[in-house]
Amino acid sequence: MKAQGKKLLLLITFLTFIAGYSQVKISGKVTFKSKGINEINVTLKDTYDGATTDAQGNFSFETGEKGNHILTFTHPKYQSIEKAVVIENQDISVNAELKEQISEIDAVVVSAGSIEASDKKRATALLTPIDIYTTAGADGQISSALNYLPGVQKVGESEGLFIRGGTGTESKIFMDGSLINNYFSNSVPGIAGRDRFNTSLFKGNIFSSGGYSALYGQALSGALMLESVDLPDQSSYDFGISPIFLSAGFQKLGADKNHSFGATLGYSLLSVMQKVFNFNTDFIDAPQGLNGDFNFRIKTKSGGFLKYYGMYDSNKMGVKTQSLEPEYDFALVRLKGKNTYHNLSFKQKFGKYLLNAGTSYSYNRSDLNFSTETNDQESDPSQLLTEGNYINFKAVIERKINKISAVRAGFELNNTDEKLNFTEVRKHYKDLISSVFAETDLGFSNALSAKIGVRAEHSSFLGKSNFAPRFALAYRLAKDWTTSLAYGLFYQNPESRYINGPADLDFQKSQHYIFQVQRASEGRSLRFEAFYKKYDQLIKTFNITPDSQQNQQIQSALNNDGYGYAKGLELFWRDKKTFKNIDYWLSYSFLDSERDFTNYPVSLKPNFASAHTLSAVAKRFIPEWKLGVNLSYTYAKGRPYYDIATKTENSNVVNYIRNEGTLKDYNALNISFNYLPNLGKKDAKAFMVFVLSVSNVLGSKNVYGYNFSMDGSRSSSVVPPVNTFVFVGAFISFGVDRTEDAINNNL
Repeated sequence: MKAQGKKLLLLITFLTFIAGYSQVKISGKVTFKSKGINEINVTLKDTYDGATTDAQGNFSFETGEKGNHILTFTHPKYQSIEKAVVIENQDISVNAELKEQISEIDAVVVSAGSIEASDKKRATALLTPIDIYTTAGADGQISSALNYLPGVQKVGESEGLFIRGGTGTESKIFMDGSLINNYFSNSVPGIAGRDRFNTSLFKGNIFSSGGYSALYGQALSGALMLESVDLPDQSSYDFGISPIFLSAGFQKLGADKNHSFGATLGYSLLSVMQKVFNFNTDFIDAPQGLNGDFNFRIKTKSGGFLKYYGMYDSNKMGVKTQSLEPEYDFALVRLKGKNTYHNLSFKQKFGKYLLNAGTSYSYNRSDLNFSTETNDQESDPSQLLTEGNYINFKAVIERKINKISAVRAGFELNNTDEKLNFTEVRKHYKDLISSVFAETDLGFSNALSAKIGVRAEHSSFLGKSNFAPRFALAYRLAKDWTTSLAYGLFYQNPESRYINGPADLDFQKSQHYIFQVQRASEGRSLRFEAFYKKYDQLIKTFNITPDSQQNQQIQSALNNDGYGYAKGLELFWRDKKTFKNIDYWLSYSFLDSERDFTNYPVSLKPNFASAHTLSAVAKRFIPEWKLGVNLSYTYAKGRPYYDIATKTENSNVVNYIRNEGTLKDYNALNISFNYLPNLGKKDAKAFMVFVLSVSNVLGSKNVYGYNFSMDGSRSSSVVPPVNTFVFVGAFISFGVDRTEDAINNNL
């Protein structure tokens, strides 16, 4: 028995030796750009043998396979490669150099100067339509919600996006690529016009506070690109009711789910609220408006997509103020405004090429009548009538080069036809701006990309052309950290309101330099941006045709000798993760800006520029209460104000500062509540949202500026129409349940 045991032990030892001898060791190193990389899967194809690289890129495993085989190297972030090996009786050493796997999702995106909310894959997706509706104090307006982002100044007395030291007219707004002229409603001096367009019309937006794409032009400061919704998921009907307005609308989806059409109608009147609140503004004619729109969407059999949107609105109001001139008791201004806008866009893929084409038409009429009242007798009015017709056409061809690179080119036509009639001034302004552009997105790797573009324009009115190069670069510093650089040259025609007489004019010009560092992770975003903008060839003006009844003057362009700069720092932090059911963001902007333009006698800090602006927004939804609570706060350092008059020196008329100072700091705390009574009801046929919103809860007495008398001896402050305003309303929809959108705060 002992002898048999010894034989068995000897046999096992021999077989183990033979097995060990037949095993071949395969080892090596895997590198990327000559540096070892870990977690690379190295396997012998069609076997179970393999290993994973360590932190230095080394791997090692043993196999009993023999003959010709394939060794594979795989990882999601790198291109897979294969190497042929012949396995005999000797150990094998195999090294591999991998290339990065180019991915549209993983690729770094150029984001300097822009905040995008139309593509959720991108780290800059910060503002969605539901964000706008649930931001307290935004009143559901896109432009108002942007005031809570860095780069936009709070200027309450005038409509427009005042971006980084630029005027409200130096930013432009586009819908599906086409320019929107007169995005804001007509208004009277000192009261800002509202957005004409319903926020729910758009599924996303790209807000650029500088360095924007070569596909867009005629904006010295920045651009807002809006993208309209596509086909609805299903048919729906909507109603809205409040003491201020009534509205109703529907969207009908075709049975084939390839086409839809819809319409809305709304009416607003402020007279009821005038009886409830103590208004600062004496509205002799309560603001009222009528608006309606119609749309259709068609998806073609060949994969094309056709969209149409058309709208009409009219509004009127009358305002009465104490006259600054001693010979009159009151000054009155009445407004009647009309506007229509139509937008048609088409998208179609032809092989490797994508065509985006669109056209828009708008008509705007603003009829302002100025008069005075003395001893209860009203004078004959002076009329300021402006009418404008605007046509835009644009076509863009795009071709993808690879997964993350593309080239696009196209042309654009903008035709303007305006008329103005005011006392002694009669004007008929016509201009056709023809533009061509080309741009390429270059993805060198997942960590490095660039955007290079050029744009050229010609103005028939100026009889001159321009050429504007633009460049941006983005690099991923680490997993969640990216940095971007952007440079661009931007041109804009002089504002037509200043062209009231002969003058040899040229394009206004600005240069943008932007540096950004951004960190984006799940639920959190941090964004730091530094910028410098240099302005040249700005318009200088002089005053003509004073209206003694209301101290109304028209400025007329003199030359392009103006100049200026804007520089600053911005910080943005948004967090949806740290606190359960709470979404909040913080925004801070520092701005240093000076200009010598329009009627400024010297280079001055613009009266629309605040050195420090701070905003905070917080939102929480409480499911058990079916309630959403939203807060927002804005602080802005007091802006400067100027009373600029003219005098004669050595037979020359010159401008000088007669009065100047600094406004008090701006403060406003806003709160809103959204109550969803049908939340959780599976068989609900109607979906309701009740809204209560209070603007400027603390009643801060903010001042936007000052008006001065003809001789400068008297002044009056420009203030909001009301210090604190309460809005109560109900919105009902049939067919589409939007409650989850309100809860998730995400469209």
